[in-house]
Parts: sequence; structure tokens; C-alpha cells
Amino acid sequence: MAKALDGVKILDMTHVQSGPTCTQLLAWFGADVLKIERPNVGDATRGQLRDIPDVDSLYFTMLNHNKRSLTLNTKHETGQQIFTRLIEECDVIVENFAPGALDRMGFSWERIQTINPRIIYASVKGFGPGPYVDCKVYENVAQCTGGSASTTGFDDGPPTVTGAQIGDSGTGLHLALGIVTALFQRETSGRGQRVYCAMQDSVLNLCRVKLRDQQRIEKGPLKEYPQYPNGHFGDSVPRAGNASGGGQPGWVVKCAPGGPDDYLYVIIQAAVWAPLMRAIGHEELIEDPEWATPEARLPKLEQAFAMIEEWTMTKTKFEAMNILNPLNVPCGPILSMKEIAAEQSLRETGTVVDVEHPTRGHYLSVGNPIKLSDSPSEVRRSPLLGEHTVEILRDVLGYSEAEIAAARDQGAVGSEA
Repeated sequence: MAKALDGVKILDMTHVQSGPTCTQLLAWFGADVLKIERPNVGDATRGQLRDIPDVDSLYFTMLNHNKRSLTLNTKHETGQQIFTRLIEECDVIVENFAPGALDRMGFSWERIQTINPRIIYASVKGFGPGPYVDCKVYENVAQCTGGSASTTGFDDGPPTVTGAQIGDSGTGLHLALGIVTALFQRETSGRGQRVYCAMQDSVLNLCRVKLRDQQRIEKGPLKEYPQYPNGHFGDSVPRAGNASGGGQPGWVVKCAPGGPDDYLYVIIQAAVWAPLMRAIGHEELIEDPEWATPEARLPKLEQAFAMIEEWTMTKTKFEAMNILNPLNVPCGPILSMKEIAAEQSLRETGTVVDVEHPTRGHYLSVGNPIKLSDSPSEVRRSPLLGEHTVEILRDVLGYSEAEIAAARDQGAVGSEA
């Protein structure tokens, strides 16, 4: 069965996480992703956080599936000629260098357009135009400048970054959408275009409900936040702990046997108040005017969740979930990474995959989270450094064996060729 992006060639100039997230997603959908790496060095993450000496790290392997690796010295004259030929042959070039890096190499957007007017030039940057445009950004910086950190954590504690990589991987997902949108428009326009994703912008897009609440707080207290009615509201959106952030109050409650991840998240919807109270043994509160309506419960949410927790502490998180779900009470267990890795249903859907690597052996990775009925995804291992250099020069660019040998001898491509 054909893949959705069969025939699309991606020139992947990315490294670390944000760009590789984007190009890996496109590769899962069938694009031919040609990862350009420095000879004898490669992507920095190949050697970061290694758990096995002299073997590509999980950091690298889990972000570079389904790609081909070509080692290329773009500072060498022959290397620049090869790079120019790759631009001619590819549909998309993706980069997440520091601002201006490709321009300094002599490949400005204007020159790239001249080489291939149909190419899509996609970039991840830290910030859009403005006072921070030249600043270097990492994951946690993006979370802090995009509004996530200031609204995460508890009110009596410092701003907190989230374990989800919303800056790096979140921006990569946004960039992938921009690329396929530009490819779709090219079908009618015949021309390529720039695609630009700033990490600050992407984080803010994922924090849009907090920007919503910033406008609401100017008109009065946010009644669904745990600060209401007895806490203090300032002039900006406060940190709200585990509150749901929507119109329905939610919180994390402890479960048996009391381990670090033995918790259940429970949401109290108005429609399920009665069955929820019956389940936890507080039927007397179903009709009690002090508890019967959402408005009456709002000032007493801490007490409400304390009652629920008294009950959940007699159950495991899975036992409590199995009792509450048939009652239509929205709830979900706090799953540890160990539990997620062992969850068979995630293996069956391809969300968690077992990958075999020639030097690492078997490892677990995340598969494609987007499922298409007519374009199934497969996860192939990440490439070894320069593994496909000869293959790409020969099959994509049409180089002869002599030309490949000359490029290697001149140092334009890595010795792996």
C-alpha cells in the first residue's frame, strides 16, 4: 500500500529534537528523508545521554527513524556542489540552525529559490521577529517564554516546566503541518515557499486556554481555579496545580497502596454527581442543597475531593477507574513510564514499538501517533552515521563510483563513504 508522502524528498539539515521530530513524522508517512550530518561527528545527540558506550544514544535513535544519513562537509567546495545538487532534487529543506547559519554558508532563501523554485524551505527558530529574534532557545526556555511555566505548578511554588517536550517536539509537530500545507499549495501555485515556526509561538498555541483566562481575569476571579473563593488572584493567570483548566472541576486523588504514581485523576461533572456520591458512600449529599448544584459545590471543592480521596485510598487506581468509568465519571490513572512501556494495547496500535538496531540491539520507541487508514506507518531503525552516503550520491544525484571516490578523497563527504 502506498504511503501518504511517497515520492517527497526531504533534505534534513536538523539536529537535536525540534527539527528531527518534524522530519521523523514526515518519514513515517513515507517521505524520503535525507539526513545531512557532519563527517565523523554527526548529530550531537548521537553521543548525548549514552547508556551503552560507543553506541548511538536513545536520544538520537528515537528521533531519527526511517531516515537515510549522508555525511557532508558543506564548507568544502565539492561539498557545496553536492549540497546544491541535493537542493535541486529535493522538495523540502528543513533546518533548525541558529539564525542566519544557512545564509552564512552562502545558501540564503533567495539563492535556494533560484536553485529550485519549487522547494519548501522550513525553519525552526526560537522566536519570531522582535527583540528576542537572535536569541538561542532550548526546550525549557521555550516553555518559559511561551507562557507554560508561569501557569504550571502550584500557587505557593515557583514556575514549573512540564515533562512533555512542548517546546521542541511541539514545534516540530507544528512545522510538519506547515510543510504539508505548503506542499499542498504547491500543487496549484507551482512554487515553494518559506515555512517558519518559532518555539515561543508554538508553546503559546498550546497554552491558548491560559491566554483566554488572562482576558477573563480582568473581569473577575476565575471560579474554576482552586484559588476561588478563599485565595488571592493577582492581575495575571495564576498557577492552578492539578485543576482541570476547564469548566468542570478536576483533581488528582491518592489511591492504594500509596506509591509515587498511585493516583487517579477525577472530574466532577454535574450530570454524574449522584452516581459518584453513591459510589463513594455519600448518598446524603445528592439532594443536600449545600452540595447538590455545581454552584453550591464550587466553594467546597477541596472538601469534595477529600471525600473522593478517602474512598479511592481503599482502591488501586485501576480498581477505582473500573468502578467509576461505567458510571460515566471522567477519570484516568496516573500512568508511570514503566506502566506505559508495558501496556500491551499501545504495542498493538503501534504507539509503542520495539525496534532492532545493529549495534544497540532491541529498544522501545514511540511510534506514529497519527493513524491513517490508507497509509499505515512502519518504524524503521535510525541510520548509522553516514550509512547511506554512497547510496544517496549514486541513486539520488546520479554520481558515478569515481565521482563518489573523489568526493570522499577530497573530504567533501565522510570516510564512511
